[in-house]
Amino acid sequence: MNSVDKTRTRFNKLQKRLRREMGQAIADYNMVEDGDRIMVCLSGGKDSYTMLDILINLRNSAPVDFELLAVNLDQKQPGFPEHILPEYLQSIDVPYHVIEQDTYSVVTRVVPEGKTTCGLCSRMRRGALYAYAEEHGFNKIALGHHRDDIIETFFLNMFHGGQLKAMPAKLKSDNGKHIVIRPLSYSREKDIAEFAGLKAYPIIPCNLCGSQENLQRVQMKNMLKQWDKEFPGRVESIFNSLKNIKPSQLLDRQMFDFENLTQAVEAQDEKVTQYQPIIFPAMQTNKQ
Repeated sequence: MNSVDKTRTRFNKLQKRLRREMGQAIADYNMVEDGDRIMVCLSGGKDSYTMLDILINLRNSAPVDFELLAVNLDQKQPGFPEHILPEYLQSIDVPYHVIEQDTYSVVTRVVPEGKTTCGLCSRMRRGALYAYAEEHGFNKIALGHHRDDIIETFFLNMFHGGQLKAMPAKLKSDNGKHIVIRPLSYSREKDIAEFAGLKAYPIIPCNLCGSQENLQRVQMKNMLKQWDKEFPGRVESIFNSLKNIKPSQLLDRQMFDFENLTQAVEAQDEKVTQYQPIIFPAMQTNKQ
């Protein structure tokens, strides 16, 4: 097998895996329903490009009808290449809109020099996206967070916040008016990165503002990479544990009635974690 064939085979394998994982996440959390108008937030990074690509791929075989609109927020950061996303989206014939809002000037004016701007920038970005979704009737907002983001957030909250709290695959927006979905919740960052490289997406750097990546998150990312290298399967086990909670084996009195043990422990644990997902048939695929 020559190098071209090997690359093609690897690409097909990755695409099939990402499609299967996204389809399963959508089915497990009922992320997509008939008639949904989904605003796909596109930053120009590998994650959001991959999310849009696989969503389009899945829509072609979905049993329900839903709309996708790629939306980018141009925050007027110096050096932002305004032409890249429109040219790319036009080339693949995907409807899109660019919101132009100068949050960069506001953030640099309000945040003292030397302090991280990420927190305020993120809040303003969410506000602009939520406002656009409401104004144009989009009921779902898709974000490109993946499995590694979820696990990193879990440890950040544990180590620095004293909470067992991660990043849900589906939630209500801050203003309570939209459903936010994370279709890549089951996918690994390294698979997304490799897929994006093979697709040769026109990546836009994420640090145009000059802000450094959150040091604590970098530490979590490095910790997980080290574990993945030294202890194969550990990261997968951690992720699976987030879907298999046993309140009776923790210490949260609000989640489990330790005072009145009138029911079987297993029944109480099951009651806390039980849910009935709505199945999305065409997105259920057998593992290859």
